[in-house]
Order: sequence, then structure tokens, then C-alpha cells
Amino acid sequence: MTRLGAVMSYVVAAPEMVVAAATDLASLGSTISSANAAAAAPTTALVAAAGDEVSTAVAALFGVHAQRYQALSAQAAAFHTRFVQGLTAGAGSYAAAETTNASPLQTIEQQILGAINAPTQALLGRPLIGNGADGAAGTGQNGGAGGLLIGNGGNGGSGGGAHPTGGSGGTAGLLGNGGNGGQGAPGAAGGTGGSGGLLYGAGGAGGNGGNATIPGGTGGMGGNGGSAGLFGQGGAGGIGGLGAPGGNGVNPSPLAAGAPAASGTPGVNGTDVGGPGGPGSNGVSSSTTGQPGGDGGAGGNGTSVGGNGGAGGIGGVGATGGTGGTGGESAMGMAGAIGGTGGTGGAGGAGAAGGMGGAGGDGSNGGIGGTGGTGGIGAAGGQGGAGGDADVADFGGAGGAGGSGGVGAGGGTGGTGGAGGAGGRGGLLFGNGGAGGAGGNAGNGGTGAMGGGGGTGGAGGSNGGGDQGPGGNGGTGGDGGAGGAGGNGGNGGAGGAGGFFGSSGTPGTGGTAGIGAAGGTPGAGGAGGTGSVNGATGGPGQPGATGADGLDGLPG
Repeated sequence: MTRLGAVMSYVVAAPEMVVAAATDLASLGSTISSANAAAAAPTTALVAAAGDEVSTAVAALFGVHAQRYQALSAQAAAFHTRFVQGLTAGAGSYAAAETTNASPLQTIEQQILGAINAPTQALLGRPLIGNGADGAAGTGQNGGAGGLLIGNGGNGGSGGGAHPTGGSGGTAGLLGNGGNGGQGAPGAAGGTGGSGGLLYGAGGAGGNGGNATIPGGTGGMGGNGGSAGLFGQGGAGGIGGLGAPGGNGVNPSPLAAGAPAASGTPGVNGTDVGGPGGPGSNGVSSSTTGQPGGDGGAGGNGTSVGGNGGAGGIGGVGATGGTGGTGGESAMGMAGAIGGTGGTGGAGGAGAAGGMGGAGGDGSNGGIGGTGGTGGIGAAGGQGGAGGDADVADFGGAGGAGGSGGVGAGGGTGGTGGAGGAGGRGGLLFGNGGAGGAGGNAGNGGTGAMGGGGGTGGAGGSNGGGDQGPGGNGGTGGDGGAGGAGGNGGNGGAGGAGGFFGSSGTPGTGGTAGIGAAGGTPGAGGAGGTGSVNGATGGPGQPGATGADGLDGLPG
């Protein structure tokens, strides 16, 4: 018995600790049993040191002692086994008792809360006491409201599917904190934080905006923090999502060729000067088929000067430009007479080569070949037209210059970072405003694509044995595409207003600016055209210029 006024101490039993002790004791007993078994044979069957009676008696004495030790060890091992079994069973009993006692308490608690919440749940659809349910992930579901008297609002679910914006946090009742807003899906805004309790409680934090995944996409805006009631801290604004990097420039591919556009009308033959050929019509492409530009009309024949060939039409999107018209012929054997110049090849549509220059007209002096058409975006320039042939006494025409390569496609602009959410208002009486969310970092610009190669110069015209026409010069390579500009960083969110006795929240920091990308590689110059037997080969074209680097974005 305890004396009056004495205090009895409580005994606490932790089932997991009892199980651990039983495990340690079982391991110790196993080690001792193994040692006893190893010592049994050498000690119980001891051989006498000599053949006399004294040695025999001493060996027998030690052997009997060893046998008695082994018998006691077996009794101790049996007791140890029963003790370990008792500890293990006791741990199970303690665990079962805790489970049995906990279940009725939980049931009683649930019954009491159910009775208290039933009237308000039936009338207002909201419990009196209890926390609101969290919104399901990936649904953008709003968090449930907390109990009217006591309870925190549930957190909003993350955005996804048909509702990419994060769910709003649930509102608290009289006492409690607002729920946090949910994370936005990629590129979508985060949810707004729930309001804190009317009397006391902090506002929930705004959800973070989703990071953009589409090249050059803008990051989602962070959700605004929830406001506090009478007493409490405003919720922090959510962080803005990251802007996605701009895509690298990709030169378009040509489309399947359809029927070309209408050719130009031929020039009128004249008694002295031939009329010029008409230009070819421009191609108009569909979504699947490219229409090449129409060929230029041939120049009219003239006694002194052949008419110039018409220019080839511009190719539709993904289609080549039309071939320039052939220059008109002049009279042979007439001093100073010259064939007409070939028409310029039409420019290629996006991703397609420029048209070939028209051949120069034949005459006493051959006409100059037409210049090849400029390549479309990232495509090669057209080949220069061949020079016109001449008679024995005069000169063959020079080949036309190759067309310039097309400029490479520009890189994409980096995405803008999402703006940070504004901090929530602090408690009307006491409480500081929530901090504004940081703006998202911007994406870097994409690299420009390579420019198209210059066209090959046209071959020089021939004659019957005199000087020959030189080959045309190769076309200039296309410039590399411009690098994409870096995106602008997202603006930081404004700090929330403080209460009557409180300070405003700090504004969020702006996101870092994206870096502009390097310009594309220039296209190679075209090869010079071959001269006739005695004519010089044309000079190679110059490579294009490297594309301009993209500009860096602005910080938030």
C-alpha cells in the first residue's frame, strides 16, 4: 500500500519497443547456445594426460563438471526461450489493447461531432466544426469550406484536363486558416488562396502557376493569396510559372508539286528590236500541294537586238519559282547584233528553290543568260541561265549569275515568365499583408536556321571557233536566320495590404530575363558556271552572312 499523499507513477508500454527487446534477447540466446554447443565435445570427453590413476581421476573430474555445466545451460536456454515467448506475447497483447481502446474513442468522437454538425449540415450544407475537404489532384477542384465555428479550409486541387487553372482554397469559418490554392496545369494560373476565419485565421497561400511546355509559351500566373479576417496574416501570393524556351528555327520543306501557274506571253517579233516576253504568273499553293511559278515568256526576235525574256513567276508556298524566258534571237553575221538577255528566274516559295534563269538569245553576239531566282526561306538559289550562242566571227554570251540562297528561318522568341500572385490582405485589425509571389523566369530564344546555298552560275555560250562566252558567277549564299529574342521575366506580385495594426507585405521579386539566341549559319556560295572551250569559268559566289543574334529579354 502507498502512504496517504504519495503519488503513484504511470507505466507506459510501447509494443514496438517490447518487440525490439524480444528480438535482441532471442539473438543473444542463439549466440550463447552456439558457444555452449561448440565447447561441449572438448570438455565432456577430456583425455587423461598420462596413464596413471591420478591423471585418470583428474580427467574424469573435469568431464563430470563439464556435463553438469551443459545440463545447467540446457535449463537456462529453456528458461530463456520461455522468457522471449512471454515478451513477444505481451507485445501482442499491448498492441491489441491499444487497438481495442482506440476504436471506441474514435467512434464516440465521430458520434459527438456528427450530432453537433447535423443541424448546420442539413440547413446550410456546411458543418459547424471540421476541416474542409481537399480538392482532387488534376481536376482544378476547389477546396471545401471549413466548419462555421472552427475549421480550416481545404486545399484546392491541382489543375488538369478541362480545368487547367488550379482550384481555389476553401474558406475558413469563424476560427481557422484558409486553404491553399492548387498548382496550375502547364501554362495555366494557380488557384487563389482561401480566406481566413472571420475572427481569427491566416489566409491561404496562392497556388503556383504552371510552367509553360509549348515552345515560346508564357508561364502561368501565380494565384493571389487569401485575405485574413479580423486577426491574422494575409496569404502569400503564388510563384509565376516558367516561360518556355523559343523553338529553334526550322527551314520549311517543299510541298508536292502541282500544275504550274500560267506562263508569260511571248514577245512580239520586230524588224529591228524584238519585244520583251511577259512575266510568268505567281503560284498559289494549297495546304498540301505547291504550285510552281509560271515560266517567263520568250523574248521576240529582232534584226539588231533580240527581246529580253520575261521573268519567271514567284513560286507558291513550298513551290519553286518559274524559269525565266529565253532571250530573243538577233540576225547572224550582222555586226553589233546581239541576242536578248534571258529572263530572271522566279523566287522560290518558302522552303523551295528559286527558278532557273532563262537562256540568252542566239545572234551575232550571244545574249547574256538570266540570273537565277532567289531561294525561298532556307532554300537554294536557282541556277543561272546559259549564255546565247554566236556565229563564227563574234562572241558567245556570258552565263547568268546564280540566284542568292534564301535566308534561314528565324529562331522563336522565348516565353514570358508568369506574373507572381498578389499577397493577401492582413487582418482588418491586427495582421500583416501577405508577401507577393515571385515572377517566373523567362525562356531563352531559339537558334536561327541555316541559310540556303547560292545557285550555280550559268554556262557561257559558244560560237563556231572564235572567242567563247564566260561562265556566270555563282550566287551568294543565303544569310543565316536571326536568333530568337529572349522572353521577358514575369513581374513579381504586389504585397498585400496590412491591417490597422500591421504592415504591408513585401512585393515579389521579378523573374529573370531570357537570353537571346545565336543567329543561324550562313549558306555557302554557289559554284561558278563553266565557260565554253575558250571561255573563262565564272567565279564562285560569296557565302552569306551569319544571322543576327537575338536580343535579351527584360527582367520582370
